[in-house]
Amino acid sequence: MKNWNVALPSMTCVALVTQVSVASEVNYDELFSSLNSDKAPGCSIGVIEDGKLVHQQGYGMANLELDVPLSGNNVHRIGSISKQFTAFAVLLLAEEGKISLSDDIRKHLPKLMDYQNSITINAMLGHFAGMGDYDSVEKVVKSAADGPFRLGNEDYLTIDEFYDLVKTIPLRHAPDEKFNYSNLAYFLLSMLVEEVSGESLREYAHKRIFKPLNMNETFFSDEPTEIVKNRASGYRKNDEGDWVIDMTNLFWVGDGGLHTTVADLAKWDAYFYTPTLGKTPEVLLKQFLTPNSDFGAFMDGKYANGQVVAESEGHQVVAHGGGWLGVNAFYERYPEVKFSTIVLCNDPAQSAYDQAKKAAKAYFGQSKG
Repeated sequence: MKNWNVALPSMTCVALVTQVSVASEVNYDELFSSLNSDKAPGCSIGVIEDGKLVHQQGYGMANLELDVPLSGNNVHRIGSISKQFTAFAVLLLAEEGKISLSDDIRKHLPKLMDYQNSITINAMLGHFAGMGDYDSVEKVVKSAADGPFRLGNEDYLTIDEFYDLVKTIPLRHAPDEKFNYSNLAYFLLSMLVEEVSGESLREYAHKRIFKPLNMNETFFSDEPTEIVKNRASGYRKNDEGDWVIDMTNLFWVGDGGLHTTVADLAKWDAYFYTPTLGKTPEVLLKQFLTPNSDFGAFMDGKYANGQVVAESEGHQVVAHGGGWLGVNAFYERYPEVKFSTIVLCNDPAQSAYDQAKKAAKAYFGQSKG
């Protein structure tokens, strides 16, 4: 749910200057060895070369209480990487003719406050609607103890209670002015899916995205008390330097909330090379990868429906990260060479971004040697 970082421009694929070997000689276990500990949480890491998952491994612990190590198959909450799946669900609704991306959001969610401006669905997808973020929420709601609301794992709101609150949050600035990252916009997109389809985002995404792609361990977790088999528990260090549990009690979805595995994200990665979803798969995929505006996003990249389209290591990269309680995650794809990294950590202080970039530098570096 929390913001992250990355990116660069250009949607146009260019011819490769350097051919990368199909089977690299990078020793990924050695590369990620610093993460390996039986006394600390860590990361589940996947590396995809030439469209094949060539490395899938866990480093560190999935559960410190039960001494369960990360296996590479654990289920992780992935924070804002979830946004691309929310966006894809919205694009599917548009393809079905149930909405238009140029619609004012209040056409479908009429109980939202009057923003005195037209707020298009496309502007929300691209973070230029001018909507606020969690700091706006904390300013207008109090905790059960009558103090400031403690967003995360202390104070609790149901999805309906949170929705009633977000309905009252004014714009941060007028729409169509600049890129301004908004988790609230993506939460409202989840409510759009529910209102228009008659199904929760969890149900809609399962039927139209995850089930067709056989992503059997992937779901939007909108129920705080459900049991998640093989979960990687979240942790952080307290002020004394001891590990403590770091798990959210907030379970609205859209801006975050997706649970998945390295293997399932590898199936999602494969979709980009052989599109199968929607009525016209190639057209839908092209739209999905097209930036929502010309506004610059993170590190000079452009935002395209929950993804940042950028350039790194001399190649186009499509990426997004996520950070929240007990979560730090990063997924990036280099489509020109079919190379991707998936880094899912259960320690928010761990930099999944740095681990992904380390793998990319090793991979592209050995191709030049």
